Amino acid sequence: MLIGEFEHSLDAKGRLIMPAKLREDIGEKFIITKGLDGCLFAFSIEEWKNFEQKLRTLPISNKDARAFSRFFFAGAIECEIDKQGRFLISSNLREFAELSKDVIIVGMDSRIEIWSKEKWQKCDEDISAEEIAQKMEMLGI
Repeated sequence: MLIGEFEHSLDAKGRLIMPAKLREDIGEKFIITKGLDGCLFAFSIEEWKNFEQKLRTLPISNKDARAFSRFFFAGAIECEIDKQGRFLISSNLREFAELSKDVIIVGMDSRIEIWSKEKWQKCDEDISAEEIAQKMEMLGI
């Protein structure tokens, strides 16, 4: 299970250290793609295959379904962790997520989210656990 919040810095080449606590679950090779809310999503190969299967069930005749699939597949890249525990984030994905130096890596159970520190702090400030809990109650949680 991928959990926890970790702060790291991108190096000059766009490499980021994968926290040791997440490495075992994400694997040596994994997929990074554009995520929702302005972050990046990282999936283990197994979780990516599960996600792919869900996207494949979307009707190709539906414009929103095509756009949703395109969003995730077009930006996806396979990453590999090097001997120093680093992986390279492509320039287009760094640009999408506005990653410059300080980065927050968040374990989200079946995926990792990679945020610019500034965006994460804003997102974290905007979270009202009480308001969200009320909305989740309507969903049966």
